[in-house]
Amino acid sequence: MKKINYTIIAGVIAILLIAAGCSNDILEEKPRSIYEPGFFKTEQGIQYGLTSLYAHTRYFLGQYYYAAAQNGTDEYTYAQSADNNFKDTDMSGVGSLNPSSSRSDALWNAVYSNINTASGIIENASEVGLSEELISEARFWRAYDYFLLVQTFGGIPLDLGAGELKFNTSPSRVSVRNTVPEVYTRAVFPDLKISIDNLPETGRVTGGVTKTAARLFLAKAYLTYAWWLENPNNIPTYPEVARTDPDGHDAAWYFQEAYNIALQGINNPGSFGLLDYFYDVHLGSNDRNKEIVLYSDHIEDEYYNQASLSWSNGGAPENFAVWFVTSNYGNIRSSADGTTYGISSVQRDAAQWGGRPWTRMAPTIEAYTETFDDKSNDSRFDGTFATVYYGNWAKAGISNEFLYNANGLPVRNGEPVLTFLDEEPGVAVTYPAGAGPSNVGAGTLPGRADWVIAPSGISRIYYPGLWKLGTYRTDSGTGLGQPNGAITRPWNIAKFSEFYLIAAEAAVKGASGSMTARQLVNVLRARAGMWRWKNNGNYEKIEDNSTAMVAATPAVIDIDYILEERSREYFGEGYRWYDLVRTQKWAELAGSYTICGDAAGDHTPVTYTRDIQPFHYLRPIPQSQIDGMTMSDEEKKAYQNPGY
Repeated sequence: MKKINYTIIAGVIAILLIAAGCSNDILEEKPRSIYEPGFFKTEQGIQYGLTSLYAHTRYFLGQYYYAAAQNGTDEYTYAQSADNNFKDTDMSGVGSLNPSSSRSDALWNAVYSNINTASGIIENASEVGLSEELISEARFWRAYDYFLLVQTFGGIPLDLGAGELKFNTSPSRVSVRNTVPEVYTRAVFPDLKISIDNLPETGRVTGGVTKTAARLFLAKAYLTYAWWLENPNNIPTYPEVARTDPDGHDAAWYFQEAYNIALQGINNPGSFGLLDYFYDVHLGSNDRNKEIVLYSDHIEDEYYNQASLSWSNGGAPENFAVWFVTSNYGNIRSSADGTTYGISSVQRDAAQWGGRPWTRMAPTIEAYTETFDDKSNDSRFDGTFATVYYGNWAKAGISNEFLYNANGLPVRNGEPVLTFLDEEPGVAVTYPAGAGPSNVGAGTLPGRADWVIAPSGISRIYYPGLWKLGTYRTDSGTGLGQPNGAITRPWNIAKFSEFYLIAAEAAVKGASGSMTARQLVNVLRARAGMWRWKNNGNYEKIEDNSTAMVAATPAVIDIDYILEERSREYFGEGYRWYDLVRTQKWAELAGSYTICGDAAGDHTPVTYTRDIQPFHYLRPIPQSQIDGMTMSDEEKKAYQNPGY
């Protein structure tokens, strides 16, 4: 595990990707190990530093930080091959969340040097003639990092050793935490407001920050701070401080501002907007589309991607999070003669439904059956999960034209070999004892050639994959490609669709304007009713179920319904822990979950209870940060969040 930045230094900033210039359509990157403080007093140094701000997202997004943002929620629990990187955040008694184990350390480790780099740019860029438009890119990223930190840990230091929000060039082994209101009102809000004023409508580079990105994060920061001020469930904060705003505003004012800024984003989209179909938002061949406001880029080039495209051990700056939620579909077996089931009919494939399985996190049964209760009208279930696994043995050089599968029936390449059923069937699935001939404990239904597992049979070892984040590559040829290489798709940081749900949430909390919460939610629900393709089936499906989707929306929207819609839109994308913590609904909505065991053939659902205490709503300050400071034991104890 990487050591924490307990010394926030600009003298030697470790950075691996920096720009060759600012005029290109994409960030042109060259490896560089370090640069000195004086480098920031040159135009080239500022430009290099700007690109490093984008590159730093690769050091926590799409990695173990994802486990801290997803596991232990109503969406995911630990899976059969999980270690304590996943069990500790499940809160169900299988691990212990503590300062040494919380994978939120990946965030802390990555962003403080970046904050300091941003401060260096902000202080020096005007001296070398750079415009406020470019400086505001640094302001945006500094605000982005502080916003993530304050949501995760509570109050955090604004002074890295040279003064509040100052560029620090000297090692410092002491630290003082600011309060939550200070972080928001002195750092997050001011930087984002200036960014909105000065950033362009269209990014200067592909994927660059824009007014739209700044508006989205300011609206979300206002929304989050409003909840913090209201504190409906009396969740403690740290450092302890009165829930009052230094500027004299109350929670209602910030909910209204969140609504206002979100509506500004909707009405002034620039080059962004909603796609016509939910499926297309996550289709690998359609990455970097207009709905993606901001992303952390990864590409099919080992030099610039800093990762092997053929093999990976899973480490920064790679994107490999989707492996966590992929079970070992490669264990599925079929038969050449109808008697001996020993042929691997679903090979590990560099395809969006496949990729490398790690079996670390599994969706809860409730997520599958309750969050996505309407799988007929709502396309978001089909555009989220990989529930059908297709025969692809020919890609591996196995010449059999067909193989025998469930019920002794033949299957061919490209046909379903294993299906996780959308609903409980009218006829009960016949499961074998143990792993059975499928080798994964899957069962049969009369007349079907594919092995099947019903929703009630989803387990910690075999479960649907997360198609929306799945492996997608263009260099696989006609074979299986390289499914074990780091993911070459961008990691989506922000989507235009979130404007609607931010505004809807604020409206539920009392904000008002030209659109009601129901109207805002129904924009996305109507889109979700539009189908052009059946993902789990691979066939064209032209259906307009938008009327039915809108009609099914409750007349009165509450916060629970907003959270349901957020899960349907952003399932498995790293939003969920923050959504539940912001609204103080974590213990209520994720306090228990159901799943089957960790052995092939275990299809007996068990309900687990989580022990989520109020102090858990803040993650612990990483132990390596505490250990690295030259402060007294009493001061170190006071620095740590209570309960840890």
